[in-house]
Amino acid sequence: MALEAIRGEKTVAQIAAHHEVHATQVTAWKTELLENAAGIFGGDVLAADGKERIRELQAKIGQLTMENDFLEGALGKFPGPSGKR
Repeated sequence: MALEAIRGEKTVAQIAAHHEVHATQVTAWKTELLENAAGIFGGDVLAADGKERIRELQAKIGQLTMENDFLEGALGKFPGPSGKR
């Protein structure tokens, strides 16, 4: 039921009526699943992959920042409307 609620294909009220439980209970289960999903579905593996992905993205941000700074400086050396003023 919590997965149904997360998918969002039906409203919480529809899910609760279908399974004959109170809507508050479905909401509680949905909230609990969202808060604990990483631990339930192998959070250690996901956390390690996520940390590696964050490192990769931070490296890419650094690279793009350096390239942007270089190109910004080079653009300022050209006269005309495309150069910096």
